[in-house]
Amino acid sequence: MITFVPDPGLLESPRGRDWPRIPAFGASTRSSPPPRTADVVIVGAGPAGLAVASALWHHGVRDVVLLDPAERPCGRFFDRIDLLGQRVLRSPYEHHPGVEGFRDCELLDFARLHWAWLTPVERREIRMAQAGHRSVVPVDVFEEYCHHVVAGHHVDERTWRARAHEILPTADAVNVRTDSFDVTARFAVLCPGEERRAAPRSWWGGGAAPPQVGFWDEPVPPGAGRVVVVGAGLTAAHLVSNALADGAEVQWVIRETGERYQCADVNSSFFRPEGRSRFDNVPWEDRLTLMGRFRRASVMLEFRPSFERAEAEGRLTVHRGAAVTGVTAGSGTAAVRLDGGARVAGDSVLLALGTTPSIGFGLLPDEVVHVRDGWPDLDERTLAYRRAPTVFAVGAAAGMVLGPAARNIDGHRVATARVAATVAAGLRGEVGAAVPDEVAARA
Repeated sequence: MITFVPDPGLLESPRGRDWPRIPAFGASTRSSPPPRTADVVIVGAGPAGLAVASALWHHGVRDVVLLDPAERPCGRFFDRIDLLGQRVLRSPYEHHPGVEGFRDCELLDFARLHWAWLTPVERREIRMAQAGHRSVVPVDVFEEYCHHVVAGHHVDERTWRARAHEILPTADAVNVRTDSFDVTARFAVLCPGEERRAAPRSWWGGGAAPPQVGFWDEPVPPGAGRVVVVGAGLTAAHLVSNALADGAEVQWVIRETGERYQCADVNSSFFRPEGRSRFDNVPWEDRLTLMGRFRRASVMLEFRPSFERAEAEGRLTVHRGAAVTGVTAGSGTAAVRLDGGARVAGDSVLLALGTTPSIGFGLLPDEVVHVRDGWPDLDERTLAYRRAPTVFAVGAAAGMVLGPAARNIDGHRVATARVAATVAAGLRGEVGAAVPDEVAARA
């Protein structure tokens, strides 16, 4: 197998470039109250919510309300990225929140149109993508493309800042209750994304983390001389890289073995139709096995040169295959206890334990989610909750239908094609209509 190695120079891709924008691009959210009723409510305005809103626009569905706790569409997504100082995405150019099955400006088209704003390393990635080879996308390019999609489909005009706390489906409508208002719609699409994975209760007995212990999505206090990072994924790699850049000595605890420098966190075959078909019409137990086998922790290869230098210089120590049994803190220090009795100490401990899908718990009634092995019960052709067919899931919650790709931006677009077609058919009065064959084939 050929290993894909992105250019390490991509880690220095510029951020905050002065891109030319569509003149119609205006305020990120509306300040006026939202309508009390709508055809569709989309809960979550991240990349998945953006894909759903833009696809519905192409279907002629414009009476849409998007709800998101951030200031702007995709705001939480990019705030988390900037908190880590991330400059490049895992996803290649073919993975974008554009619209499946409609003529629209895709991410690769957008990058080519802005050739003059790209660095030589970024231009080389464009050429790789044009030639059909795998390539990766700078965060700055991706964010500006999201601005382009927002403006072109008027998503900012239909987004309100609010946090949904209850979704109550009835026979012919869905009531969405937020922290400041309610909206009743014909259909609701849940795109809440993923939340950070909590540490096991056994590490410190549950509750709030001890002092000097933080998570990857929290600001990191500067100036720590010794930092312990727990985790084996891309987020952990950024935490390690940032701490080294700040002059800290880093102890890196990787609980798995053989997981360092994987080039992808999901086997790339699952992003293609033939890969997703492995989840079609197979027993539930086989799907669980596939999810467990191919969803693996990893670190992008472009970090490898700098990490190996740091190890050789004694600034980075890696503890591989070390199970964590506890985390303690006090008197200005923190420590991670490992299986076998070893103790790794530092001024602070940073946990990057991954994320867990938001599947509807806490929003929908438990009997609607009808969880099985941690996954919701969804209609496989429409991605509607079987016990509430007016409510749909796009994103990681669709993992047992679409496979590991559901958690990726490309999987969002595939799910959106099914959901948008079903919602549009329902609004036309075709209640219970199946996804059109051509849409199912594309998905």
